[in-house]
Amino acid sequence: MPDLRLIPLSALQHYAFCPRQCALIHNEQAWADNFLTATGNRLHKRVDSGEPETRKGVRFERAVMVSAEKLGITGKLDLVEKDLKTGQLTPVEYKKGKEKPGNWDKIQLCAQGLCLEEMTQQTIAQGCLWYWETRHRLDVPFDDALRQQTLDVIDKVKALFSCSTLPRPVFEKRCNACSLIDICNPKILAKDTSSQYVQRLFDPE
Repeated sequence: MPDLRLIPLSALQHYAFCPRQCALIHNEQAWADNFLTATGNRLHKRVDSGEPETRKGVRFERAVMVSAEKLGITGKLDLVEKDLKTGQLTPVEYKKGKEKPGNWDKIQLCAQGLCLEEMTQQTIAQGCLWYWETRHRLDVPFDDALRQQTLDVIDKVKALFSCSTLPRPVFEKRCNACSLIDICNPKILAKDTSSQYVQRLFDPE
């Protein structure tokens, strides 16, 4: 029987940030809050609690559930803006911090656009990331490169979900901001050679 498990949109952001983090959260069901995640949770609750409204020819719909069954992804969008003149839809994702050096936020946002495209049969040209810390709104075009990168991550997460292997840790500076650092122990486990030691014990001379 085929695996009907749909990938949460958040898992794509987790994987793009760190495959091990994604596996810990979504396969191992591990989670821990820190100041950053707690602040982010409060921000999303505030955003989700807002009522739909219309201003200057734009309809704002909050906490919109979406899915793309052909791609196998699903999730809840913070905000969808609809231009009432053209009908164009724009997903908006709220983030607690500031613009990231990597593409992990953009990949999550692009996946939101892919969901809207499958559901509405219209092209979603771009989305927006709104960073709370800097009060900056970043327009993100869904170009061919970002779309392909997002599709690649979807395939990698599907493969991760279908196996029980936990990716090995790789300690980087960004690990310090991860709420799972104490569970992951990247500094310690990245240097762990016990598996090689055991293998050598049983290798024929």
